Amino acid sequence: MTALLQSDLPGITLRARGKVRDIWDLGDQLLLVATDRISAFDAVSPTPIPGKGILLTQMSLFWFELLGFPHHLVASTPDKYPEQLKPFASQLEGRSMLVRKAKRFDVECVARGYLVGSGLKDYLKTGSVCGHELPAGLVDGSRLPSPIFTPAAKNDIGHDENVDRETAGRICGPQVVEYLEEATLSLYAKAAAHAESVGIILADTKFEFGLIDGRVSLIDEVLTPDSSRFWPASEYAPGKAQPSFDKQFVRDHYESISWDKNPPAPALPAEVVEKTLDKYREAYRRLTGKNQAPA
Repeated sequence: MTALLQSDLPGITLRARGKVRDIWDLGDQLLLVATDRISAFDAVSPTPIPGKGILLTQMSLFWFELLGFPHHLVASTPDKYPEQLKPFASQLEGRSMLVRKAKRFDVECVARGYLVGSGLKDYLKTGSVCGHELPAGLVDGSRLPSPIFTPAAKNDIGHDENVDRETAGRICGPQVVEYLEEATLSLYAKAAAHAESVGIILADTKFEFGLIDGRVSLIDEVLTPDSSRFWPASEYAPGKAQPSFDKQFVRDHYESISWDKNPPAPALPAEVVEKTLDKYREAYRRLTGKNQAPA
């Protein structure tokens, strides 16, 4: 499969290029194109992962349907796109979504069922995560007594910043954050139960929400290995880093070569690319129940 490092749609207004997605402006709608770019430590690798964007898009489509929560999706196949996009059908097939514009809440909504990542770092320093006091003695990968909502303030440059609910309330309004917390934990519970049924632990995930016609709706990607930590349940062992269905091979490679983590990121060897793609494919197959991954 030929990798797509960036989409090229002459005549269409480019709104933004993120680390992975290109966003094109169509007036009252947006076209999200998931490229095959991959990032680590907030730097985009010059080496793409062929077909990754298709896998991410198809997983989001699966979860939009399964969760049954209002969302921004209008169409996901080029034959249902506006006429001006038809010349680019081959470029967009499988990796794009036509979505409605939303008024985004500037809080990333994170649900954590396990102690890992930035949550672990906060816990080791303070004994709490985003204002949630946690029991003593937890270790890397510990299952939390119950899932917690840990919002992050959106930061379009660099890392989003973990905040407590009071701070999130000042950004979006206390009642809005209360609703977002309830929705986040409910969606996490539903997704985690499905993942558990196929032998996968959903350690944590992030959702983004916006207002569409006055209704809170899911936007952006949903429950992909780029936005979530998926672990094989059969290999779960707290107290150490867990095997995962994501870009851990990329992170591990960059750690092994003593890169200083300042852009630009170094190129990736073919072995790391293939191992990473295998993990994304396995996550797709197990979570969707489809024997053949689309990439």
